[in-house]
Amino acid sequence: MIGYYVHHQGRGHLARLQAVATHLRSPVTGLSTLPAPSGWEDRWLRLPADDEPAPGPADDIDAHGLLHWAPLRHNGVGERAAAITAWVASARPRLVVTDVSVEAAVLGRLCGVPVVPVVLPGDRTDRAHTLAHDLAAGLLAPWPEGTHDTAWPERWRAKARFVGGLSRFDASPRPVAAPATARPRVLVVWGGGGRDVLAEDVAAARAATPGWDWVERSPAHPSPDLWHELCTATVVVTHAGQNAVADVAAARAPAVVVAQHRPFGEQEATARAVRRLGVAEGVTRWPAPQEWPALLERSVRRGGHGWARWSTGRGAADAAAWLDALARDLSPSPAASAAR
Repeated sequence: MIGYYVHHQGRGHLARLQAVATHLRSPVTGLSTLPAPSGWEDRWLRLPADDEPAPGPADDIDAHGLLHWAPLRHNGVGERAAAITAWVASARPRLVVTDVSVEAAVLGRLCGVPVVPVVLPGDRTDRAHTLAHDLAAGLLAPWPEGTHDTAWPERWRAKARFVGGLSRFDASPRPVAAPATARPRVLVVWGGGGRDVLAEDVAAARAATPGWDWVERSPAHPSPDLWHELCTATVVVTHAGQNAVADVAAARAPAVVVAQHRPFGEQEATARAVRRLGVAEGVTRWPAPQEWPALLERSVRRGGHGWARWSTGRGAADAAAWLDALARDLSPSPAASAAR
């Protein structure tokens, strides 16, 4: 049994679990504040919320910088820890994956279970991340080796598995290309974690590129077939969340990756990385209207073939195979099991 903790912010953590679980041979149970997704009702532990009611500044939310979220005197925090601990004692998982939570990783390890944090981009060298990464049995990095890990200590690199972009669309067959139209099309993709860009900003970019059609997709206005739209867009403009970038990479789409503000500089780091690798245009702010014509033309000239350096097309399968192997290799010995 593998336990997989899913953070409730945005939609990418859950999408990553679902992509990996498709390939796992080990049984898996999701642990999250989120409700069980369709098909997971019998393998899901719904956790109490740890942010309702919202704690105040006097509640020492981060334990003096040692953790990220552990407000004092908050019933939800205690109930959440109790629920996870009770599940571990009952299910006896061989491995717990945390995507993402320092506190869940520490709690799992305190229960005597090997833990594997999913490692996100940005500066993760604070004390809390260092604690979680140091106690981990392995680190799952859903991006290419050498992208965000160049400043890592060797002890982290030695236990990391770099699977590249990990997409729900890995290995999906490409749709049949439609006949070329007279007007190129921009597909704008937003996620569920919030955005810095206003509707007026997008409207200004559209007005500055009169030869292009613009289509926006978001959780509030979902695509009827996102894979088809990613594969057939002339240029995709996407936020720099890990799953969105992985989906664009899987489609090998010419792209502009626009960072949105996130903790630890996560999306800014990804936008800089895709630009540094030369796989897409990467910017850390929404460009001014007059910048868009040249930006789109550069994206078209570059094309999408460079995404092969970011995504192998088997990231989810490789992650699952590695987790299965860890769960097998880190299983307790017969003597230890008997002692329990």
